[in-house]
Amino acid sequence: MKDNSPGLSGPTESATLAGGCFWCLEAVFLELAGVEQVVSGYSGGAIENPTYREVSAGTTGHAEAVQILFNPEKISYRNLLEVFFTIHDPTTLDRQGADVGPQYRSAIFYHSDAQKHAAEEVIQKLSSSNTWENPIVTEITPFHNFYPAENYHKDYYKQHGEEPYCRLVIQPKIAKLRKHFMDKLKRQ
Repeated sequence: MKDNSPGLSGPTESATLAGGCFWCLEAVFLELAGVEQVVSGYSGGAIENPTYREVSAGTTGHAEAVQILFNPEKISYRNLLEVFFTIHDPTTLDRQGADVGPQYRSAIFYHSDAQKHAAEEVIQKLSSSNTWENPIVTEITPFHNFYPAENYHKDYYKQHGEEPYCRLVIQPKIAKLRKHFMDKLKRQ
């Protein structure tokens, strides 16, 4: 999916990823050069316009996800996937840390055949390298829908960085990103 909207720095594509709490994913991906926008929301379910409360109940089929608008001339989809697999545990079914339920599953909602193949190749490479002790359970499924989360979720880490959840869960993911992907970060 390409977009050449005004105000963006070149051609853009979308990536939709789920890997636990969307606050974590948003905070991490916003640090990457070439990422134009990250929106927290819900994807993968059949219910239209779900609320955080509905998704949190685990009955909507939706996962907490982020939709990333990125410039493929500055960062590749494969680079986004490498970051994705570094900052969450893709081997736990319907769980990330203390967050449990299908809304916290690991999922890649691909927008094109090229994205699907890239996801399959990255997972195959990680699986054959024994990066993880357990098998990767990340679902790879076609993108069908994305519903932005309520406004109070936007820039959650930026707005609430001193809260215990942010310090204990999000900050270590950002530290991991900075350690492993220093060359991919935006210039501060």
